[in-house]
Amino acid sequence: MAIKPTDGETFLREVDDELRKDRVNQAFTRYGWWIIAGVVLLLAAIGGAFWWRAQQAAAAEAQGEGLLTALDSLESGARAAATPKIDQLAESDIAGYRVAALFARANAQVAANQLPAAAATLGTIAANEDFAEPYRHAALVRQTALQFDSLPPAQVVQRLQGLARPGQPFFGAAGEMVGVALIRMNQPQRAGPLFGQIGRDETVPPSIRTRAIQMAGALGVNALPDAPESTPTGPVAPVPVPAPAQAAPPAAAQPAPPAAGPATQGNRQ
Repeated sequence: MAIKPTDGETFLREVDDELRKDRVNQAFTRYGWWIIAGVVLLLAAIGGAFWWRAQQAAAAEAQGEGLLTALDSLESGARAAATPKIDQLAESDIAGYRVAALFARANAQVAANQLPAAAATLGTIAANEDFAEPYRHAALVRQTALQFDSLPPAQVVQRLQGLARPGQPFFGAAGEMVGVALIRMNQPQRAGPLFGQIGRDETVPPSIRTRAIQMAGALGVNALPDAPESTPTGPVAPVPVPAPAQAAPPAAAQPAPPAAGPATQGNRQ
């Protein structure tokens, strides 16, 4: 059988309950508006974050549509119509659209035979560390191809030696220019093995491999796919030095994913 509390215990419990209610009322009177304001601010912040994300998505979508319109205009030869959109996108706060617009500008300048301007635009891309490395490498290869005949051979080697290595995405295009520059520097003993590596590399585009095999053979290096790597032995006959084929203009890459565009086309001849 339960034991009933005494009258004193009941009184103390009632006093304790009233004291707690009084403290709650005092706290609400003192801090209630601050609590309400904090809740309102929290809800406003959450709503603002959702709104900002929606605005960013809408802006990105609008810029994407503007880029496609500009590229369509360039493809149809309406450069005057494309230029304002490209100029606007070149100032975008989204790096993918900005670099795509700069590539489109460079391609338009090449089409208009404004080669120094195109090289300058590509140099801007290559020097901008905000852009992904594949974009920067593609721009550097393309810029060097445009300037190849006016650059000292040593500068070509200095620019591209990091990319003229097996396994690099632009090994074919960069290696071919470095090889020709080495011949112009009277260093066929370095150029021959490099052309041999290019000729044996199955990841290099076929057109570049064909030229590399021919150049390697002229330098005394067997560059056929099944041949072991070798260096020329004995005197090397003088080799006619062709200018490397111009690298195909990288298409203005779509910003999502940003790394796919120029990196895929920089080696294509």
